[in-house]
Amino acid sequence: MATKLWASRAASYLRISAFHRAFATVPKDLKYTESHEWVKVDGNSATIGITDHAQKHLGDVVYVEFPEVGSSVEQFDSFGAVESVKASSDINSPVSGKVVEFNEELNNGPALINANCYEQGWILKVEMNKPDEVKALMDPDQYTKFCDEEDAKH
Repeated sequence: MATKLWASRAASYLRISAFHRAFATVPKDLKYTESHEWVKVDGNSATIGITDHAQKHLGDVVYVEFPEVGSSVEQFDSFGAVESVKASSDINSPVSGKVVEFNEELNNGPALINANCYEQGWILKVEMNKPDEVKALMDPDQYTKFCDEEDAKH
């Protein structure tokens, strides 16, 4: 309970909007995939990462595989992988476009994904070529419900 209270105060201090779930945080300003990636859209620019739900299920992240800058990604297709002490998991792109940047900090500290998957732990930045694809993604309420239903099955 103290951790949740601290997290709420920290979120308020940092002006972060988030839903509080028993297992994961779901920021309100992002869109989500069924394979547990998030995307933050700013014009035609999209920042992509894996969700809190995903990183908690993976455990300690030890390596991230990236595509090259300039390469293309397609919506819902794999572009890389996240390896943890427990498993390796493909990372799928929520949107189509051209890779313009990857988070080089993850080469030296892949655990940034565990520490803060929505800020310092982002993975890719993509220049979208089909911005309407965002409409096919889940909003925070839909994603929260999806995770709850998925967790109930396991």
